[in-house]
Amino acid sequence: MKSDKVTNIVICGTGGQGILLFSDILGMVALKEGFEVKKSEVHGMAQRGGSVITHLRFGEKVYSPLIEEGTAHFLISLEKLEALRYLHFLSSKGILISDTLEIEPLPALIGEVVYPKDIEERIRKRIKKVYFVSAFQIAKELGEIRTQNIVLLGFFSNFLPFSEDSYKDVIKETVREKFWSINFLALEKGRDLIRHQR
Repeated sequence: MKSDKVTNIVICGTGGQGILLFSDILGMVALKEGFEVKKSEVHGMAQRGGSVITHLRFGEKVYSPLIEEGTAHFLISLEKLEALRYLHFLSSKGILISDTLEIEPLPALIGEVVYPKDIEERIRKRIKKVYFVSAFQIAKELGEIRTQNIVLLGFFSNFLPFSEDSYKDVIKETVREKFWSINFLALEKGRDLIRHQR
């Protein structure tokens, strides 16, 4: 990754999944590694499980926090339907990383719409580089589902030029001390998931 290149990352999911913490940690890691960072957050009914999306850009010089449609290098989603919802932001050569987790939105829960069963197929038809990972399931096995975002961040860290120490340092700065060890473990489990991908 060249230092003069701006990297565009869209992070999405639903309210309560820790999207903003994911974005904050990633942005602070990029700053710690010497990059300029710009970030923008858009969230509606976050408290009620509505969509949450953040734009994060880092590089030697970044002028705007907003990412235009079709220009994101990475789309990171903590929920499968949200990945499909925001797929238009991703470049045709971009990389999608999504949790396999499915959270039915309110209209689906009350029977107004049906949660699509072919999300992965629809995504793979449009994007070549796709990774579906079971971050929520791993967080559940760790006994702390709130670390889902850190598991996915750990997996994503395999695609970025930042040191593992930088992630751990930032976690120490943003998370209370009693949660350090579980978050370090979640990060490590996420990083290790790359071994099981094609």
